[in-house]
Amino acid sequence: MSRQTLTARPAALALAIALTLGATTVAPLSVAQAATSSTATASSSAATAPATAPASPEWVKRSNEFAQILLKAQVQFSPESASFFGIPGYDDKVFDLGPNLEQRQTQALEQAMAQLNKKLQVERDPNVRQDLQIMINQAKESIDGIAISQRNLVTWIDVPGAVFGGVQGLLSDQVQAERRPFALTRLQRYLGLAPGSTPLTQLAKDRYAESLQRPNVVMPSKLEVEDALAKTDIYIAGIGKLFEKYKFTDAGPALAALKTQMTDYAQWTRTEVLLKARPDARLPAEVYAYSLRQKGIDISPQELIARAETQFMETRAAMRQLAPLVAKQQGLKNIKDPSDYVAVLKALKSKTIPNDKLESSYRTVIDQIDPIIRRERIVDVPQRPMVMRLGSEAESAAQPAPHFLPAPMIGNTGQQGQFVLPMTVKGADGKSLAYDDFNNESVRWTLSAHEGRPGHELQFTRMLEKGVSMARSMFAFNSVNVEGWALYAEAEMVPYEPLDGQLFALQFRLMRAARAILDPMLNLGLTDRARAGEILEQDVGLSPAMAKQELDRYMFNSPGQAGSYFYGYQRLMQLRMDTEVKMGRKFDRLGFNNFILDQGMLPPELLKQAVDEQFAK
Repeated sequence: MSRQTLTARPAALALAIALTLGATTVAPLSVAQAATSSTATASSSAATAPATAPASPEWVKRSNEFAQILLKAQVQFSPESASFFGIPGYDDKVFDLGPNLEQRQTQALEQAMAQLNKKLQVERDPNVRQDLQIMINQAKESIDGIAISQRNLVTWIDVPGAVFGGVQGLLSDQVQAERRPFALTRLQRYLGLAPGSTPLTQLAKDRYAESLQRPNVVMPSKLEVEDALAKTDIYIAGIGKLFEKYKFTDAGPALAALKTQMTDYAQWTRTEVLLKARPDARLPAEVYAYSLRQKGIDISPQELIARAETQFMETRAAMRQLAPLVAKQQGLKNIKDPSDYVAVLKALKSKTIPNDKLESSYRTVIDQIDPIIRRERIVDVPQRPMVMRLGSEAESAAQPAPHFLPAPMIGNTGQQGQFVLPMTVKGADGKSLAYDDFNNESVRWTLSAHEGRPGHELQFTRMLEKGVSMARSMFAFNSVNVEGWALYAEAEMVPYEPLDGQLFALQFRLMRAARAILDPMLNLGLTDRARAGEILEQDVGLSPAMAKQELDRYMFNSPGQAGSYFYGYQRLMQLRMDTEVKMGRKFDRLGFNNFILDQGMLPPELLKQAVDEQFAK
């Protein structure tokens, strides 16, 4: 948590953590209809939006004009996030770590909130009023978060990880070729080599020293610092490989400075930060409560645990019933107890797919999913196929779980989002742990449904093609509303999958319930890491590598986020059942699912209001 308190994680690093089976951090989002920011200057070429993008309704245009108020207040401190989604004018800028940062952020947000409140007082369109309220609430939450961070946490930042994320945000096949050259300018700014810039490592050290002067603040956890140190060399190498891939011939001096500065920062972290790091990874209560709220969880941790425990027991019982059928169908004769679903999962995982065959193997399943979705009238899907690829070593270090990287939402000229599979994760001891959770034939169905279609890929493609307001994409975004749909999408596909695919779908549902139990229990001191690891490996059936990245997320990568999957899924399923009861035989699944996607990233309460007032009538 401590490395995220000042600014949003830059660009690709934020997104690599955002739409995933693993960790999630709120990252600013926008859509093709967001128009051009009035504050942006043409530091990069903005391509023309795809011709298929529809004309925005008048209320959306009006809402997006008001959204520039909040956008201006935010992106001046984290321009990489705006750049990542294609908003022009930010490719050559880097996030702000200057003096008095918290005070300047708070002042900018308070001014934006005051302007938005004035707009709300005179606005009459109900859709625009709803969007204004979303933006006002978002600004208030940001202000609260800054104050809570200042009261509780020392400011320490994983600079190598942040720099890798910022560079990767521009050096990607998803980014237009004419924008990529700005990656070198961005790197030079990070390193203090550009005119008027200061090395990010020095700024981070300064903010760390300042924060130590605040009373009652706590240091980052030892686990968090050790994890970051273990990945420093991977990030340095990963940045070099990106510049090599895109054939930069003049990046040599910057890459040399990068290695020197990041190595120095790692040594400073070992001697200054690690020795003082706290052994207990639990967050202060106020910080954890805020983290839950920010992720969209509006119930108490205790209630979340209780609900998830019930789901865990029910799902485990269903897996025990299904496992013998899978064992018989797959000819698994060496399993003593066919109802032992962990043993059945382990046997299925042993049928691994070689790395060089992973993409083609997943494609065979992905190509079957779209026809099923159309035949069963689940939701409307695009005609073009989705994209899936393997992650690099540096990408896998930054995000050691399957995830979806959206394409630029502004000025998109045909770029598509990507479903990315990680390869390995390296621990603090330097050893690489291999996953067996994603590289077997049986798991392909539920992973493709979650990260691809009808999950995240369809979510963001729909926003790009149909168009929703910035408030409902960028400012309403949280883990509950984005991950709730992806888990709901998994559930929609389960009846049409083979039995072994259904067993893995239930395993992932079991994992989401375990997350909602273990994340709050660890942060409330109700269990410890060792016992939580036993549950994940022995009861859920995860590999040691997957269990490690799960525990890291609960304890420092994104505390409070893990329960959002279960909670978002539960809220959406509840809304679906409530709507079916109200509408009876008039209920149409295809219409309902299309309507949900067309609302963008509305939080559960506003989504329910939209369904009740528009769809159900």
